[in-house]
Amino acid sequence: MSDDQDSERPGSADPKAAQAPAPRAAVKGGKRPVSNVRAQQARRRFMRTLGLGTVVVGAGLAGYIPVAAQADQPRMRPPGALDEDDFLSSCIKCGQCVQVCPVQAITLGDITDGYGLGVPYIDSRDQACDFSCDAVQCILACPTGSLVYRKPDFLSIRPGAELAHKPVLKAKANDPEPTLNLIERSGLARLSRPEACLAMQGKGFSGQARGAAFTGQMRYMDVDRWKPVPVADHPYERELCDLCVTECPIAEAIRLEVTEDADGTRRGRPVVMEQCVGCGVCEMICPVEPTAIVVDARAVWEGEV
Repeated sequence: MSDDQDSERPGSADPKAAQAPAPRAAVKGGKRPVSNVRAQQARRRFMRTLGLGTVVVGAGLAGYIPVAAQADQPRMRPPGALDEDDFLSSCIKCGQCVQVCPVQAITLGDITDGYGLGVPYIDSRDQACDFSCDAVQCILACPTGSLVYRKPDFLSIRPGAELAHKPVLKAKANDPEPTLNLIERSGLARLSRPEACLAMQGKGFSGQARGAAFTGQMRYMDVDRWKPVPVADHPYERELCDLCVTECPIAEAIRLEVTEDADGTRRGRPVVMEQCVGCGVCEMICPVEPTAIVVDARAVWEGEV
């Protein structure tokens, strides 16, 4: 058989030709098909993007929805705060007010608080504002006007929120200008549990107001005007408890009405007065657990009770 015939037999093809890759099938549109691996990678990227978007949107809603949901239980805002809606819309959550507070009374809300992520507030029971700074430094530090000494003319003052006159700071009583540059209260103190009040029971108090573990601070003029000290380092000795009155930093904000029973027992009743600015010191210093006196955020003056 001739060589030409041998070359035509099946299986006698050129070995190099047999090793060459088969031509690719034509693809509709002229595009290369996406492999299974690349398709899976694309799906994973899409799912990651979708998950991240859900987290971002959820975090945003978590910062707003709780604020609306808890409108009936408002947080105490720093001194000079605008009304709640205006405050929330103007505060940029920069934290400047937190940094300048000498007693660290101002805290930025966490997402778990249910009051909006990064919004500044004061928990008076843990740490009240005692105006140790003398000039309400948080207002000076606020860059947006969320905290102001006086509202702009186009914003009205709620009835009962305006003070009768500028509050007199006890620590500045001997200064040429003893007042704070505030014309509006942040809240109002209220004797929430009169039956638990030591003064109402005719009892005195001796020792650390909130116990040795309490970390709150306050300015004591007999110790240092400019340096707040831990409340736990300043024990008290009172025949009739009057801590909410004596430790209040504002003059004529709260008084103790003392009566005497037929058996000679002296009892006292804390009475909140019109010059209460809602600083929260009375709530912080009350030695009763839970506290017998609280400060209601954004409450207004409606007369003595």
